[in-house]
Amino acid sequence: MLDRSLTDALARDLAAASFTSEGVAALVGESAAAALTRMIAHPARRAALRRPGPLSTLVRALWLGDAVDEAALADALPQLGVDGAIALGLVERRGGTVAPLMAIRPHDYADALGEGSWWIASDLDELAGLWPLRPDHVLGVGGAARTLAHLLPLEPCSQALDLGTGCGIVALHLRRIAERVVATDISARALGFAELTAALNGVDGIELRLGSLFEPVAGERFDLIASNPPFVITPRTAGVPEYEYRDGGEPGDALMAAVVAGLAEHLVEGGQARLLGNWETVGDTTGLERARGWSEGGDVDAWAIERDALSPVGYAELWLRDGGTLPRDADHDRLLDAWLDDFEARGVREIGMGWLALRKHGGAPSLERFERIGHPVQLEHVGAHLASAFADAAALAALDDEALTAAHLVVSPDVTEARHQLPGAAGPTVIELRQGGGLGRTLSVDTALAALVGACDGELAIGQLVAAIAGLLEVDGDVLGADLLPRVRELLVTGFLRGVTER
Repeated sequence: MLDRSLTDALARDLAAASFTSEGVAALVGESAAAALTRMIAHPARRAALRRPGPLSTLVRALWLGDAVDEAALADALPQLGVDGAIALGLVERRGGTVAPLMAIRPHDYADALGEGSWWIASDLDELAGLWPLRPDHVLGVGGAARTLAHLLPLEPCSQALDLGTGCGIVALHLRRIAERVVATDISARALGFAELTAALNGVDGIELRLGSLFEPVAGERFDLIASNPPFVITPRTAGVPEYEYRDGGEPGDALMAAVVAGLAEHLVEGGQARLLGNWETVGDTTGLERARGWSEGGDVDAWAIERDALSPVGYAELWLRDGGTLPRDADHDRLLDAWLDDFEARGVREIGMGWLALRKHGGAPSLERFERIGHPVQLEHVGAHLASAFADAAALAALDDEALTAAHLVVSPDVTEARHQLPGAAGPTVIELRQGGGLGRTLSVDTALAALVGACDGELAIGQLVAAIAGLLEVDGDVLGADLLPRVRELLVTGFLRGVTER
């Protein structure tokens, strides 16, 4: 159990020293601060050593992992003191210096609910010169955690679950919208860091539980479940390093399948889930097709978005580098063989990487999408878009075509139109609708659909617009309606149109 008087004292000391992203950038310079995000420590260390003081000491010790003079640390932590830091497990004495045992780094966030900053506790890492990482290494805030945070719906809810919390960063995000958060992990060390992270930031209402997958929450249901599970597909071969934060201990993508299959049992009616994951293309069955099978029969609407796909060689190289093994290392080829042998034995041709969004329903599914979206996406728009898509799909499922023709729709404010025309041509050869928010889609559309979207200002019903466009194009209105209405449904779910209402 943490001594809250010590964590409160540490938080006061960090704040007094301006140990924030902005404060650190002011100390070391913008270019050195940017280098830190690329895991390059030397420019920041060089700058900090030139400007000694409390903030410099904290940057060197808690961010870069340097041993520092005990008197300097005492000066940087006047309320906590060196003995308090030792009691927290933050540092240990080594000869005439004090050496850090963990990292504490500021993390800024911004979304539709506002912006702020937290201090995140985790293991020291390669930025601190530690390599190889220990098998039970606890990561700080990486790209995956940032992505998952952006996928979350931001509507208030009662109960949320962070499945595999790690350092606790996603649990903090969930606590901003949920009255109560349960955060689980198979690693007791991870839960210790998550507890410290929450305490440092004065965040309560997070309950930490030890155990694998859904075991710690058996029989419980939640409004929202978030998970960045250990989805990396690692060969179950002796001598291949495994890390708790990324390797789930199951062959292939079986762990992902187990997580998805267990969601429905732990979601309330209408509850949602957001996950990151990998899926394999095996033989003639694509990864997205296999991911579809994980949720079938589970009373959930499902949307899988594949952001990238790698060959077995590319995937193996990615995670070998992540584990610190480079082509120049003696073990590289042996480990690469282990990965490739595993993929060959199971007939894996490709590995997809992406996002999964799910929603518990009580009737027939209203949304089933499994698609590849490889173009750049502005993450700050994604969470709200996914939540809106599930709501719109559920509303559309209750509307037959007659009811849809009576609906008044508006074009989303982030949608623009681009027309491409050959010189001298009588009209455009390509018409594109471009989405600034959502998933940043660009759609090629025909004249009729472009006209309908352009006229959606909420004044006229869809049926009235279809009739007017049919008259202008001199085509049969019923035939045009049969063509346009399914595409109107698609534009609603994908966020180009909004406002399924009847007047």
